[in-house]
Amino acid sequence: MNFKVVVPAALLATLPLMASAHHSFAAFDMSKNITIEGTVTAYKLENPHAHMQMLVTSVDGKAQPNPTTWDVEGAAANIMRRQGWTAQTLKTGDKVKFVGHPLHSGDPGLSLFYVILPDGKRVYQDISRPTADSKLP
Repeated sequence: MNFKVVVPAALLATLPLMASAHHSFAAFDMSKNITIEGTVTAYKLENPHAHMQMLVTSVDGKAQPNPTTWDVEGAAANIMRRQGWTAQTLKTGDKVKFVGHPLHSGDPGLSLFYVILPDGKRVYQDISRPTADSKLP
């Protein structure tokens, strides 16, 4: 068996698996921001991405006659922690607003830009954004 051929071939064969291990944010319309408001029903600050679920009662200020559960996807936990997120940032039952990028499909999902907490404080999800204490919009 020629290891000079077998090892590189085996490594090349795993490339598609590694590429599919992480997804892109192509499903989200990154050119749009919307604001959803409601009650947090779940929050996990974990890798590969933090996830929050919310029973949404308002989209862009328009009341929703039939509240719907939305999934909100954040960045990796280590990135969000650098912005001040902790396991206690959100609690089930919190009334918050999420601002982010909606799914192209129109399904109830959002890529997080920032959250407005019950006390009015903004917490951004990503190190390329302002920190939570920033005066920027």
